[in-house]
Amino acid sequence: MGVPRIDFYVLPDQKENGRALLACRLADKAYGLGHTVYLFTASEARAAALDDLLWTFRQDSFVPHERYPLMGEEGSPVLVGTAAPATVEAQVLINLADALPEGFERYDRVVELVDQHPEVLAQSRERFRQYREQGCAPETHKL
Repeated sequence: MGVPRIDFYVLPDQKENGRALLACRLADKAYGLGHTVYLFTASEARAAALDDLLWTFRQDSFVPHERYPLMGEEGSPVLVGTAAPATVEAQVLINLADALPEGFERYDRVVELVDQHPEVLAQSRERFRQYREQGCAPETHKL
């Protein structure tokens, strides 16, 4: 397996729901392109909020998704959860946790979401450095 493509999307502000809304938009886009997606969060509360937001963030959009771990056998193309990414099968990892996601190298693409909150910026810079140390070449996209 090759080195995953790592993209940091940087929002110009620090709105309360900014990163979550961006995560929904990117998951919608990836799903539209036929990719499977795992939205990785650091807490059950964040996972639940993201789960709800995926239903409502755009009126004309439907992103088939479910919480991970799965209740049944069949998985939706978009999964939301707190389980280590190393345990989840998907092509695109959208990281909403603060630390470098364990098992990120298993994915084709990793997406990091950054806003202008000082703590988020500091943690993002640290993950950027860690990806480089792992032999990745992360790219930054200012929105």
